[in-house]
Amino acid sequence: MTAEVAAPMIKASAVNKYFGDLHVLREITLEVPRGQVVVVLGPSGSGKSTLCRAINRLEPINSGEIAVDGVPLPAEGKALAALRADVGMVFQSFNLFAHKTIVENVMLAPTKVRKVGQAEARKTAMELLERVGIANQADKYPAQLSGGQQQRVAIARALAMRPKVMLFDEPTSALDPEMINEVLDVMLALAADGMTMIVVTHEMGFARRAAQQVLFMDDGEIVERADPETFFTNPSSARAQDFLSKILSH
Repeated sequence: MTAEVAAPMIKASAVNKYFGDLHVLREITLEVPRGQVVVVLGPSGSGKSTLCRAINRLEPINSGEIAVDGVPLPAEGKALAALRADVGMVFQSFNLFAHKTIVENVMLAPTKVRKVGQAEARKTAMELLERVGIANQADKYPAQLSGGQQQRVAIARALAMRPKVMLFDEPTSALDPEMINEVLDVMLALAADGMTMIVVTHEMGFARRAAQQVLFMDDGEIVERADPETFFTNPSSARAQDFLSKILSH
């Protein structure tokens, strides 16, 4: 039992991924303890989003192994669908169903995948919309909401599956600056509640405030891993120093 408790929530071992001849993930090995927030930073094209997508098998890997809560990710089939239900994902684009109301968007997966009854699903959906601060928008359609509000719906929708892990792939990069903080505030609250999270982002303030661990990726590799304080004040690799000097000088 002790070993099970100690198992990291996410473990990747020697993961490699190719797109044709392009080696986009190179021998990625990482552990994310339960309840920890890991922020993944790095230049565009460094493999950050591919890593995120590989963790819930949206992107198949060529070699290595990824385990969630001690269970290796199956390649396909019902076992994969079950495991994927434990991993919530929020993308750059909100991917909401335009013809369904906000509350219907949040209810959909629990009723279809988890076979939750309509009344219970609606109650949970309303609680989650309250949690992300938009319960008053429940009967509107996505097009009637701002980008920041739509992204908060997307977070509520992912939480409705009661995931063990939340993956965020640049969740604020499509938003206007004034909407970014309303989404980051929801994410900070989730982190404070002990949700295990992997966040690919360019938001350095969020990385400093919320992360226990910062991973810096470049050219498909994890070049550096450190606590935020160490990473931002004293990065050890030249590549991270160069990246930070460009980001932080603006």
